[in-house]
Amino acid sequence: MSAIALAMADAARHRGPDAGGLWTDPRRGLALAHRRLAILDLSDAGAQPMTSACGRYVITYNGEVYNFGQLRTELSACGHTFRGTSDTEVMLAGFTRWGVAAVERFNGMFAFALWDTEQRRLHLARDRMGEKPLYWGWQGDTLLFGSELKQLRAHPAFRAEVNRDALALLLRHNYIPGPYSIYEGIYKLPPATILTVDADAGSGRPRVYWDLRAVAEAGTAMPLTADAEELADTLESLLSHAVGLRMAADVPLGAFLSGGVDSSLVVALMQQQSSRPIRTFTIGFSQREYDEAPFAAAVARHLGTDHTQLTVTPRQMLDVVPRLPVLYDEPFSDPSQIPTAIVSALAREQVTVVLTGDGGDELFAGYRRYRRMADAWRRLERVPHLLRRMISRLITTPSRSAWDALLTPLRARGPLGPEPSARLHDIAAVLPARRPEPVYHALVSHWRRPCAVVLGSSEPPTRLTTAEDWPDLPTLQDTLSWLDMVTYLPDDILVKTDRAAMGVGLEGRTPLLDHRVVELAWRLPLDVRIRNGQGKWLLRRVLDRHVPRGLIDRPKRGFGAPIGDWLRGPLRDWAEALLDEPRLRREGFFAPQVIRRRWAQHRAGQANWSGHLWDVLMFQSWLESR
Repeated sequence: MSAIALAMADAARHRGPDAGGLWTDPRRGLALAHRRLAILDLSDAGAQPMTSACGRYVITYNGEVYNFGQLRTELSACGHTFRGTSDTEVMLAGFTRWGVAAVERFNGMFAFALWDTEQRRLHLARDRMGEKPLYWGWQGDTLLFGSELKQLRAHPAFRAEVNRDALALLLRHNYIPGPYSIYEGIYKLPPATILTVDADAGSGRPRVYWDLRAVAEAGTAMPLTADAEELADTLESLLSHAVGLRMAADVPLGAFLSGGVDSSLVVALMQQQSSRPIRTFTIGFSQREYDEAPFAAAVARHLGTDHTQLTVTPRQMLDVVPRLPVLYDEPFSDPSQIPTAIVSALAREQVTVVLTGDGGDELFAGYRRYRRMADAWRRLERVPHLLRRMISRLITTPSRSAWDALLTPLRARGPLGPEPSARLHDIAAVLPARRPEPVYHALVSHWRRPCAVVLGSSEPPTRLTTAEDWPDLPTLQDTLSWLDMVTYLPDDILVKTDRAAMGVGLEGRTPLLDHRVVELAWRLPLDVRIRNGQGKWLLRRVLDRHVPRGLIDRPKRGFGAPIGDWLRGPLRDWAEALLDEPRLRREGFFAPQVIRRRWAQHRAGQANWSGHLWDVLMFQSWLESR
């Protein structure tokens, strides 16, 4: 048992390169193993797994509890003594004092396994917004859990059976939404959830300890009524405190800086609280449409940071592609994973911790699609529902082949693209909608009918499709923001940053996702989040106090990669091998004719199917790497 647990921990050695530890209870068949990235209390007093002073609790965990200093003071007043200065020891003292409910007092990012030797219960828990990953599942009568799937695969009981339904979700979203994983029987623990497993009964009881639905409903029901300047004061004060908490480290610390609103504000608030220049990191690109490095450099000069910039060559970007399956461990096809991996490696050369600006678009309505969706729905609502249903039926009555034959002259250059029947059926599917959310689901989808591509699949429900679980919010923009907070943010944005950073032993911290900031954001009236067609309006007002507007105001550029061009050029042979028709038939996951048709259209320049093809290629590459 010990050897297996250590092997599982070592499979994620990159997440904790500094040390390893093991704790076992052979009578219960339990083993907790840990890999340490030493950040607070670098001595052995901070080593894990760690046992509470009373001997009742044992913990292994990844992350940071930022308010450990405040909790330590409170617990010391209650008689607790501490041998070290780590947040782990404070967590254990909290469990001793308040039980598992202590998690509700933690301000941080974390995924932990806590063994209660007295009640013989194992508690698995994850932070409120899903910053840190936690996979779990039963394989036979063995419960496996870990930060990454590669740890679970290291156990001899693991059955590596691909979940075809989850694969269909990958093709729709370019990530696999929780609670699903790419493997049958293995799940992602949802954010803000504790799963309790009784050693005697063998059962698992999940409990939500912080409900974002309730937060959103309560916040929009009682919006703050202060004027804009007072709201900006409140927001700045809270953000400054959130940033300050996340600057606690016994190792070098820095920040990612893109020159956009979110990262610039985080760096400004860091620099305000630092007696020395903050180390900031950005990467530039030779392709101007992707390059934000000059803007980041201008912000860095204004704030006086110690700035490091790397101009990335196409060759350096391409060299990352073969590493993606191992780095991300589960099929994941957001192309910005490539520059994120590069900037993480750049930062790790100098620091062990970075602060990021993740979460600003979701919290403060920064995505343009929120406004575009609201405008489109208003226009669609003006058309009587009966007429929309009739138009939808007229579109879908002829067969797809009939539409394609009729519109053949328009395939290549027409507005419907090279597969006009598919586009028309996409339009027909949303026309009868009585609510806007299904239209948004279509808008954020890659493959609109993934089950026609993934053989033997049936697309399972997700938070985007389970309307009964949605909050009752006053505006469409509020609802879309909430949907992104429970899907796109934890399962794409935070996954991208966590795997890229931890893949090189770098810890990323996200002050905008401090739960107090989240709760405040939901109390802000919509007109200070979106004003004059511009999102993140109040966040910009706060930033104006630190950085001139002229350094920030510009069209947003994607932090991505020219995947479409690469697939027609330097990645063409690699893609062709992975999309080879006999290979697809032999592996049996995809309908080859659909993929081969889109691959041919993309190669010929008739369409840009880069997003759709990247979804398939990331799965194929992952499958090959197992």
